[in-house]
Amino acid sequence: MSAIHPTAHVDRSAELGRDAYIGPFCQVGPGVALGDGCRLIGHCSILGPSSFGERNTFFPMCAIGGPPQDLKYKGGPTRLEVGDDNVFREQVTVHRGTEVDAGVTRVGSRNLFMVGVHLAHDAEVRNNVILANYVQIAGHCLIEDHVNVGGGSAMHHFVTVGRYAYVGGQTGMRSDVPPYMKSSGWNAAVRGVNAEGMKRWGLSDASIAAMKDVYRLLYARRDEQAPGRTSEALRQIESNGLIADEHVQYLVSFLRRQLQNSVHGRYLETRRRDRPADRESFYATGRELADR
Repeated sequence: MSAIHPTAHVDRSAELGRDAYIGPFCQVGPGVALGDGCRLIGHCSILGPSSFGERNTFFPMCAIGGPPQDLKYKGGPTRLEVGDDNVFREQVTVHRGTEVDAGVTRVGSRNLFMVGVHLAHDAEVRNNVILANYVQIAGHCLIEDHVNVGGGSAMHHFVTVGRYAYVGGQTGMRSDVPPYMKSSGWNAAVRGVNAEGMKRWGLSDASIAAMKDVYRLLYARRDEQAPGRTSEALRQIESNGLIADEHVQYLVSFLRRQLQNSVHGRYLETRRRDRPADRESFYATGRELADR
């Protein structure tokens, strides 16, 4: 049976799973479905349409499931979908999707959103991801499994961060961040292999050693890094036996997709469907007011 504090407000249309706890001064809006064991500690706002799996925990002042901060949004019934065992710390904000994309923002399972993280519309965070304090994720981004992002980092819209990546604090991610690597700085330069992260997640010593060999071919000579140099390094990797490792295969496919089919190094940008007309009403109204 769910426990609801007397000061909380739960909309009649909201669905609460077994053993859910709704703490003081919380709001659970219409169209919200909370799974078994979810806990709203206090002063949380959970809006819908949104659905949550089991055992998600929401700390004070987080606002989850609100409408997107996007001029393309026209008020449609877009959604937020969240898996199990996620932790949303204080002041985390997560917004629903927009009509010009799939209309869904997605969060997988076992993710930690530290204080002040923002996840914008139509973005996706998969599983076992750690986002440190005040990481800012723009719309339409994708963070794959087992990623760790340091505090104060910011992600340009349509960026993908590959699995098992480690991103240092205060990093600016303007283009796709390769999997298995450590990246940092204003342009997310690759600094080495995320060997410790790979080890923690149980990847084999052989895969880690192969990834270090791949790193030396791709990134060690930074003064020579260019699309042509990267393509040549990928050809070497595919011909010298390193490609036999499944994780190397994934890195190579990730980089080839970025080289051959991307805009500004962002593969997801090739799929964008919005148009200038989607924002025209906002600017037209502004021009009319300015002319008065």
